[in-house]
Amino acid sequence: MATNSATEVFAEQALLPSGWAENVVVSLGEDGKIKDVVTGANPIGLRVAVLLPAPVNLHSHAFQRAMAGMSERRGTELRDSFWTWRQIMFRFLDALTPDDVEAIAAFVQMEMLEAGYAAVGEFHYLHHQPGGVPYDNPAELSDRIISAAANTGIGLTHLPVLYQYGGCDRRALAAGQIRFGNDLQSFEKLYEKAAKSLKALPGDAAIGIAPHSLRAVDEDGLQAVVNLAGDKPLHMHLAEQVPEVEEVLAAKGARPVEWLLKNHDVEPNWCLIHCTQMTQEETSALASTGAVAGLCPITESSLGDGIFDGVRYLAQGGRFGFGSDSNLRISLSEELRTFEYSQRLRDQSRATVATAEMSTGRVLYEGAAAGGAQAAGRNAGSIAVGRLADLVALNGNAIDLDGRKGDEVLDTFVFAGDDRMVSEVWSAGRHVVSSGKHVKGEAIRTKYRATMAALRDRL
Repeated sequence: MATNSATEVFAEQALLPSGWAENVVVSLGEDGKIKDVVTGANPIGLRVAVLLPAPVNLHSHAFQRAMAGMSERRGTELRDSFWTWRQIMFRFLDALTPDDVEAIAAFVQMEMLEAGYAAVGEFHYLHHQPGGVPYDNPAELSDRIISAAANTGIGLTHLPVLYQYGGCDRRALAAGQIRFGNDLQSFEKLYEKAAKSLKALPGDAAIGIAPHSLRAVDEDGLQAVVNLAGDKPLHMHLAEQVPEVEEVLAAKGARPVEWLLKNHDVEPNWCLIHCTQMTQEETSALASTGAVAGLCPITESSLGDGIFDGVRYLAQGGRFGFGSDSNLRISLSEELRTFEYSQRLRDQSRATVATAEMSTGRVLYEGAAAGGAQAAGRNAGSIAVGRLADLVALNGNAIDLDGRKGDEVLDTFVFAGDDRMVSEVWSAGRHVVSSGKHVKGEAIRTKYRATMAALRDRL
């Protein structure tokens, strides 16, 4: 999907780095960046009611979208958990072909765009054929994610995942995990091929890297990935579940966050996913690094992970962003709402992260836009000259937005709204959502339906 020619968008209200402004014209350059921003302007070009910077969905496992609604029955164990859900996921992915992966990825990327995200960080660990045999092209399934992004126009930060072991004891990967596994040598080849394939996308696409977790990567593997990443985005699951914390503590003599901060220079290009199991001291220490906490509240709720210590983390200046992870539900507004409500339920409070200057919705939305761009290594996150034109417009005809101004717009979107409020989305200037629908939505949905019908026959 090619970048649009230069154009103008007129917004009755727009959220700029300096705050809210009225009658704003944003000019989009042919390079996909914002060429000019003028306030107090006369209408020109496409007219919208509210214009916002469109965030990055910083954490996705695209293939899991096809599992939505398939894992809500209790198994033979008395208590269902993340670990029993994971066994269902392992069985499901054994049926996936490369064509399936591409069709599912295109569908989920389309849903992300229609929800108001402009880009995605794809934490991609499905690498091999069923049984663990590599494809002739070791980056075959990475290429399918990249091909889907070319079709949908989403901004992509691709994050190939190193997955070495089944646990801290370095046990071999189990049957369900074997499609993930690589040693360092094979992973570097995969990474290099994926980086080369990514060059087929527009220039805003980026490569990052992801050691899966302290359970799945040994100390040498983690150091090798850190070296390979350099200043590129580096994402890792960390401290998601109590059993994970206990396993790392037993193996390394320290809790996951504690161990990582003692043994590595965690810097702003790092994004630590979940961190729902942290002590108060770990929360403050992580906030001080400048790294991004990757929060996935819908998935964390679904899997019973726990509640991120968001009030403390934000009070310490911690940077954060949001991801859809398992893609059970893809809703930007709902991710932010679920996060805030988790804090309220835990603390028996309201407006937990609001400040004297900014409402809850404003704090969450601006933080998500800035933190997601940082985590993705993407020159976006605000409506400013020289930034990528990652933009989302809200529908001025939405009943709940009638008469709303400034921060109340965001509070209404987050706490009373849903994806139906999203009218237009641009990703690096590519106008990919118009009147609430993806420009290629019909074809993408048709392909996904056919893929799911065939997949159900194989399960």
